Amino acid sequence: MESFLSPGLQYGLEHSTLTCWIICGILALLSIISWAVILSKHFLLSRVHRANLSFAREYRESNHPLELFQKREHHEFSSYYHIYHAACREMAWYLLGEDEPGTTFAARLQGAGRITPSQMGAVQTAMERSVAEAALRLEARMSWVATALGGAPFLGLLGTVWGILDTFSQLTTTGSSADLATLAPGITTALVTTVLGLLVALPSMICYNALVNRIRGMVVRLDNFASELSAGLDRTFVDHRFSNEVLPSMGALGSPSMPAFSGASSSPLPSAMHAAPVRA
Repeated sequence: MESFLSPGLQYGLEHSTLTCWIICGILALLSIISWAVILSKHFLLSRVHRANLSFAREYRESNHPLELFQKREHHEFSSYYHIYHAACREMAWYLLGEDEPGTTFAARLQGAGRITPSQMGAVQTAMERSVAEAALRLEARMSWVATALGGAPFLGLLGTVWGILDTFSQLTTTGSSADLATLAPGITTALVTTVLGLLVALPSMICYNALVNRIRGMVVRLDNFASELSAGLDRTFVDHRFSNEVLPSMGALGSPSMPAFSGASSSPLPSAMHAAPVRA
């Protein structure tokens, strides 16, 4: 059966040294880790995207912003859900004094009133924190792909330089003439690591850029959903009537208290400075 490898690569592997096999083994390990992360990340992002679309549709069809929170619906793979749940827990705490919906949640919500803009700021902080955590989950383990992308060419170059040095060292030791037949096995073996390093780095680079673009787009959509959710909660539950407070008058503040000075600087002024001017 014919080999799927090119004749030059097959010839180099047949004459490989121990150093070449070690570097090839490290490159193979990097490739396996990189492809495992790439495939798992691809399926995860696809699943999260579908879950986000499903949750966003349910949220926009709900009667009020806390309806899904009241029903205790759980969407494990939806980043929108985690942002929504964090905001609703904070909102329920300020409205009702509890962060989980109980049996009387709907009845108590009817007479809960509204919260202040400063309390709404705490709700927005909870959403921002949840967005940051969701972004970190989406970007998790991408450093392994970046390591394969950046490290594989240098490992291949290291193997090539090492192999060429070994080849010339053997020629010097054995005293052989430097003809093509003598140099070919060593140089071909040395170039194998560079080829394998590029074969690991090139797919990693393409997939890494594609995944980074997908993650960046998802993070932007997370921010947009958080803004939409914040606007909905603000319109429904925030009271802005008391946002402009009247500043107190200067008279209401009272007279400022001036501390007495101590030491030589607090001594009375010379009497001559208080005396009436002398007429000529």
